[in-house]
Amino acid sequence: MDRLKVGIVFGGTSEEHPVSVKSAQEVAQNLDTDKYEPFYVGITKDGAWKLCDGPGPGWEDDACRPAMLSPDRSVHGLLVLEQGHYEVIGLDLVLPVLHGTLGEDGAIQGLLELSGIPYVGCDIQSSALCMDKSLTYAIASSAGISTPNFRIVPANENPDPDQFSYPVFVKPARSGSSFGVSKVSHKEELHSAVETARKYDSKVLIEEAVVGSEIGCAILGNDLELIAGEVDQISLSHGFFRIHQESAPESGSENSTHIVPADISAAARSHVQEAAKAVYRALGCRGLSRVDMFLTEDGTVVLNEVNTLPGMTSYSRYPRMMAAAGLPLADVIDRIISLALTGKIR
Repeated sequence: MDRLKVGIVFGGTSEEHPVSVKSAQEVAQNLDTDKYEPFYVGITKDGAWKLCDGPGPGWEDDACRPAMLSPDRSVHGLLVLEQGHYEVIGLDLVLPVLHGTLGEDGAIQGLLELSGIPYVGCDIQSSALCMDKSLTYAIASSAGISTPNFRIVPANENPDPDQFSYPVFVKPARSGSSFGVSKVSHKEELHSAVETARKYDSKVLIEEAVVGSEIGCAILGNDLELIAGEVDQISLSHGFFRIHQESAPESGSENSTHIVPADISAAARSHVQEAAKAVYRALGCRGLSRVDMFLTEDGTVVLNEVNTLPGMTSYSRYPRMMAAAGLPLADVIDRIISLALTGKIR
């Protein structure tokens, strides 16, 4: 049987470029090359697309060739520049391993829809909804899911610090991996925190601090056929969870401990998993997503955010939760590819 030709797109121009490269390295190590023929397309920080041998160290300096995904459905794959001419490489599927802006916001998904190539993960609409925390909260609230109280700060507004009860979190509305996020304990810190968030997005949220355990749940599947990974828990010594911004996350976090399975009761675990599935369905997610939440002392689950292309690094939460549920990363890759091609988990 011929191997499936899989385009693996990684890197990107967002602040999460280094995380994406690390995620792609883990995917490369766990991809079954007896089943799949990978074509690695790296996007540099400047936005150049390159067909390369893989996402290893120094991939941008290797003998890469300029390449692009063609929006022409008759091509159904890559156009690769070779000695002044374009070579066509047909693809059966694309696995985007992109995080953040232009990776999780519907942009790459739109290009893939134009191309007609099946792809792993959420569609344009659900990607865009989940990328914008204010839209995520609006949809989740309408589905009866608890969310933090928040206020949107438009680009031309300077909020009055006396309007808020502290502490609060100030966040870019459309960013990931805690980039641009600040915990504000005193009103004098608010203006600086808003300016920090605006470095990543013109739309900013000021959000109440939820008192509770920080938990998460990995979800895989479509519609009613969903698999929930083990629930995890983030134990913080101070600050907030920001491992992807740390200098050596592979050796452990500076301020957090990752606990999986979470140290909660069986009833709470089931409640969290069902809440995560409800969030996933309400937002129209497909393929995979990681739903981050808080569990309060009275047992209420409060949504934090949804990551539609969660990190796949050696220290990332999604693969750890799935592995704890009996699905190593190689199996996860098989299943999300099956979902992209057939809509069913095999």
